[in-house]
Amino acid sequence: MAPSNIVSSPSASSSSSSPRPTPHPKPNPVLRIHLNDLSQKGTVLFLSSLPVSHVLEDAVATVLRHLYSPHSTSVPPTRSITLIIRPMDGVAYTTGLQIDDAHKEIHFNTRYIEQVSLSRLAEELTGVIVHEMVHCYQHNGLGTAPGGLIEGIADWVRLQAGLAPPHWKKEAGGRWDAGYQHTGYFLDYLEQRFGRGTVMRVNERLKGRRYEEKEFWQDVVGKSVKDLWADYQQKLEDDLDEQIDASVHWSSAQEQKKATKSFNA
Repeated sequence: MAPSNIVSSPSASSSSSSPRPTPHPKPNPVLRIHLNDLSQKGTVLFLSSLPVSHVLEDAVATVLRHLYSPHSTSVPPTRSITLIIRPMDGVAYTTGLQIDDAHKEIHFNTRYIEQVSLSRLAEELTGVIVHEMVHCYQHNGLGTAPGGLIEGIADWVRLQAGLAPPHWKKEAGGRWDAGYQHTGYFLDYLEQRFGRGTVMRVNERLKGRRYEEKEFWQDVVGKSVKDLWADYQQKLEDDLDEQIDASVHWSSAQEQKKATKSFNA
């Protein structure tokens, strides 16, 4: 459903003030699932691990909660989302239909599903769906935003939803726009440093205009992304030093306890 552009008329007592935008209506896209082959192991695992309709609805709500404020009027008018479970390369991807980009398809690889540990299958499947659902609703600077930023936002939402897989970790070095969890943790740092809603502003700033790196980051947080990345790298280094100091202190304390116990004996 497309967001409403209707605003409430101001009351007589507040006629001199600007009218507030009407909260965007709760998106209600048509949610579909297409199963390529019911006999495939990955398909069976998928169906047996998740309450699919609830997971899709919750994923939409999660994405909107983290990327848009309640009064936002810039939520993309995504009208339908089809989850297609089939064998293919990679893990998953999202695309819009050529005839109408408001209809999205999420393709999920059954071969990947088969490889996930049963102990965390439901969490991993849900995490992938949340990541791909971001692509159904985020802005992309008219197609000019770095791919790493687009993927990083998707993994940042997954991180906020508490669905980060155990192998994710903050890593120093590389480029800020390397994408996925690498950029996702950088965005999380920005969210903590500049306050809640920072990534929301990043996404909103990508609507209807081309991405120009210097102007973009100055508008969003008032600093260059190069400086922000350097600050983040320094924080990772400081955090690592603190962890090492804590570990050394703990080891020393344990050795002291052992020595005291041996002496008393």
